[in-house]
Amino acid sequence: MRFSLKFSVCLLMFTACITSAQTEVAKKSIVHTTANSENHKTLLAVMRATDLEQLLDQSGPFTVFAPSDSAFENLSGKSIDHLLNPENKQELKELLTYHIVAGKLSAAKILKAMCRGKGKATFTTVQGEQITATMQGIDIVLTDSHGSRATIVVADSNQRNGVIHEIDSVIRPRKI
Repeated sequence: MRFSLKFSVCLLMFTACITSAQTEVAKKSIVHTTANSENHKTLLAVMRATDLEQLLDQSGPFTVFAPSDSAFENLSGKSIDHLLNPENKQELKELLTYHIVAGKLSAAKILKAMCRGKGKATFTTVQGEQITATMQGIDIVLTDSHGSRATIVVADSNQRNGVIHEIDSVIRPRKI
């Protein structure tokens, strides 16, 4: 009985710590969390280059499918250096806004939409085109208009103005 009581107290404390950590994260904005991430330096540079930094810091809610730095390094076609050139600002903005959906879509909401859609769900991005979510094993996979795919590798980083899901590839709208 003593063991059970100690276990219950430990479990309660653990749950309180988790809740506290989640609350702390939820006080930060999408931009603040991106700026403090070691895996998203390129994404932060893209936010700044497209003048979307203030929007993603203040407004919301948004769902950001955030490519990691290694995802940007593996970008096929035009390089990120090319896209970061000021003369390509509009193209870069279209690329970034293709990774953003208005509203807060947790992984659970994405899965629920896929259940309703018989294994497939489409979401309209802020850029205006759609991305498709499906399952591959236990992973949520996003498919862009070119048929390229990105897997959500870290889900549900809750922010005060939305949620971030880290993805392993850069998805692209038709124009880019």
